[in-house]
Amino acid sequence: MSIYGLNRLFTPQSIAIVGASPNRTSLGGAVYANAIAAGFRSCIDPVNPKYEEIGGRRCVASVDQLDAVPDLIVVATPAPTVPAIIDAAAKRGVGAAIVISSGLGHGQGSLAERMHAPARASGLRIVGPNCLGVIAPHAALNASFAAVTPESGSLAVISQSGAVAAAMAEWGMRHEIGFSAIVSVGDQIDVDVGDLLDFFALDRRTHAILLYVESVKDSRKFMSAARAAARVKPVVVVKSGRHDEGKRAAATHTGALAGSDAVYDAAFRRAGLLRVNDMSELFAAAQTLAFCRDVAGSRLAILTNGGGFGVLAVDSLVDQGYRPAELSAETTARLNAAMPPLWSHANPVDIIGDADAARFTAALEALIEDPGNDAILVLNVQTALASSLDTAKAVRDVVVAERSHRLSPKPVLTSWIGAAAEVETVFRAARVPHYQTEIEAIGGFAHLARRHELLQSLMARPAAAPDDFKGDEKAVRAIVEAACNDGRNWLDPFETDAVLQAYGIPSVQLRKAADAGAAAEAAREFMAQGHPVAVKILSRDIQHKSDVDGVRLSLTSDADVRTSAETVIANARRLRPKARIDGVIVQPMITRPRARELITGLARDSVFGSVIVFGHGGVSVEIVKDKAIALPPLDQQRALDLIARTRISRLIDGYRNVPAARRDLVAFVLVRLSQLAADIPEILEIDINPLLADDAGVLALDARISIDPTPLSPGRPHHAHFAIRPYPKEWERTLTLRDGQQVAVRPVRPEDERLYEEFFRHVSPDDMRLRFFGLVKDIGHAFIARLTQIDYGRSIALLALDEKTGALLGVVRLHADPDYRNGEYAVLLRSDRKGIGLGWMLMELIIDYARKEGLRGITGQVLRDNTTMLTMCRELGFSVDEDREDRNLFTVSLSLAPTARSALD
Repeated sequence: MSIYGLNRLFTPQSIAIVGASPNRTSLGGAVYANAIAAGFRSCIDPVNPKYEEIGGRRCVASVDQLDAVPDLIVVATPAPTVPAIIDAAAKRGVGAAIVISSGLGHGQGSLAERMHAPARASGLRIVGPNCLGVIAPHAALNASFAAVTPESGSLAVISQSGAVAAAMAEWGMRHEIGFSAIVSVGDQIDVDVGDLLDFFALDRRTHAILLYVESVKDSRKFMSAARAAARVKPVVVVKSGRHDEGKRAAATHTGALAGSDAVYDAAFRRAGLLRVNDMSELFAAAQTLAFCRDVAGSRLAILTNGGGFGVLAVDSLVDQGYRPAELSAETTARLNAAMPPLWSHANPVDIIGDADAARFTAALEALIEDPGNDAILVLNVQTALASSLDTAKAVRDVVVAERSHRLSPKPVLTSWIGAAAEVETVFRAARVPHYQTEIEAIGGFAHLARRHELLQSLMARPAAAPDDFKGDEKAVRAIVEAACNDGRNWLDPFETDAVLQAYGIPSVQLRKAADAGAAAEAAREFMAQGHPVAVKILSRDIQHKSDVDGVRLSLTSDADVRTSAETVIANARRLRPKARIDGVIVQPMITRPRARELITGLARDSVFGSVIVFGHGGVSVEIVKDKAIALPPLDQQRALDLIARTRISRLIDGYRNVPAARRDLVAFVLVRLSQLAADIPEILEIDINPLLADDAGVLALDARISIDPTPLSPGRPHHAHFAIRPYPKEWERTLTLRDGQQVAVRPVRPEDERLYEEFFRHVSPDDMRLRFFGLVKDIGHAFIARLTQIDYGRSIALLALDEKTGALLGVVRLHADPDYRNGEYAVLLRSDRKGIGLGWMLMELIIDYARKEGLRGITGQVLRDNTTMLTMCRELGFSVDEDREDRNLFTVSLSLAPTARSALD
């Protein structure tokens, strides 16, 4: 249900506390006392049949007896009473409820489900049950049993732990850092983390979001909300349970490598969330983000009056993966003129121990003007030669002046080592981040730098793929369906090889031999090419061939092959008497001495579905544990990024006399695996180990594929096993324009940035004005990336391409609201392709898309002088209404018949 009705939760006009009590040590009494003490500016009604009044306020026995319908109720009563309370509230039209009560259970028939049913029917939103509550300081609302009510501020906290939420409130009070809201979500029967991410992403009071996560219930909803939020403001997450000692024994190497926390880490990375490891780091990130906005890069200048602390800060900076900024020649000259001769002449800028406020001011002003750094850390060690307090005030004044002069001021962080309380007060009052030590300060900068890196990654220009390869989905589906009909969980080696070949993944040749004689005959072909051969047992009932001593390697003669075939068959029959033995596999032993042994494949996570695994392969794969994980779908750039996160990637680049391997082809294997996972949801796991990679290319030496023989349930989305909705290729088609021209229509892809660059050259300035409601000054990467890098779970852009040249002729877009109820459209054509029916065709197509997605309506805004679009909208059945706030705008709307389909299902 997403953000529907959440305004009544965070900005209610009236509230009722059900279970209120004059006893402040009871749950209801504590919540009621907090609500009163927070200074809520409107009506607070206590509800409890035991009392006629509490604290001078009339108390009623039930929600039914309230004089007016409250926007919000808070329920702190015994579990068995909660369903009836929520039912009564739903019938009266209450907008939201915070259910603090615990013990309602889970699942069908539970008290929780009985509570949720009437709320769901009426649209009443529920936070909880089993939660601390909600605090919204800007609304003077404390509907919780936290010990304190923090100040209003710009940080939003979403926590799956009531204790963590309470700790954040306490910490904020101690450090004079305020919050836009603190929400303890409890059991998330309705309002969940994804809903709140959507809400706070759009909330103007919230500048950063802090998450405490124990688990994710709906991975697609979470990823869609997290990706949207992280693009507009920092989102910091700490997750408990990083070490999963109870991890199941995996059937494949890729499954074993894809541990649950590693998958969460991959999901957070893909969404653009900044992950921290513990609460102390979360507190540090909160302090930084409360006072600093985004940093422009990772180059840090350090200003200090104590050389030792400057060097320690650099050590910590390098530990974090960053390097100190280089001073420009102009800045060095400016410092030479203002500093004593013994200053360090390098970064860290050590202005020596007798530095006073004036010297700090001159040095800091010079560093702020230096374009070679992105942020500045000011360190001060108190001495008897200068006043640390005066220096703090001077630094504060420089920072405040910088903020007043620039729209995006350069971040300045401070650490006064062993500072007195009044120094911290100076910085806190001016919202300048201050840290107890240089290590904490470097950690604060690292959070800003990593946030910048995550944003750059989200907006990165995709690398061009080697070709526009499409796998033979039909052939693979036939193989998998045959195996499913047999009730098998594994494809045999020949089926596996056929799947790899169908998706363009090079693999070693295989020959099937029913007996020793056939094995010798098959081996002659390979031995004639100079290859020794391997003989392996062939049985659909034996997955780990080494368990039955079923492998023989480096065979070079007919006799060796015959003997080996007879031996492995005999071993298998002796050790697995019930297994079906189909003979042996004969394959050449490929010798590529300079090749790197890699592992890659698919695994299926219980929360996030399919994941791609890549790393150092070979027999020691689970000992070396050099791997990285990514959520599909992958494009070429994301595949390259996945490779770069492993240690083996350094060997792929080449070393000494070993030439670099084809990194691009390794990445393309990952992209093809991603495509295979999207096309064939029955595939659970793929294990390619080793995948050889050298300067000649890539080759899969051994592979296994696990499938789910259970048919897809009716109504289940085809891509339900993806946490991120993949490219919707079902919307690819060819259409004919009025003049007979054929155009190919397909959804946008991230690598289409180059198409847009050429497209905009053929759009007139006036057409750009009609589309974007103003002059577009910079049509660069950042602008185009917002058009090409979309979340298919919420948005679609359908491109019309000239079928002969591939040129982009026009595009229509639709972006759904977070509730996935309505969508806003936009359309733009090349100015030389207007008047041939292209715009009409694209509009009809996007209406069809919206209807099939289950949206209830389409809206758009059209400038008054865009008469062509207004006429087309009227002819398509849109209502056209003048905008109430801007007479130059019209709002166009089209109602659609609702369906059961939802992209977030």
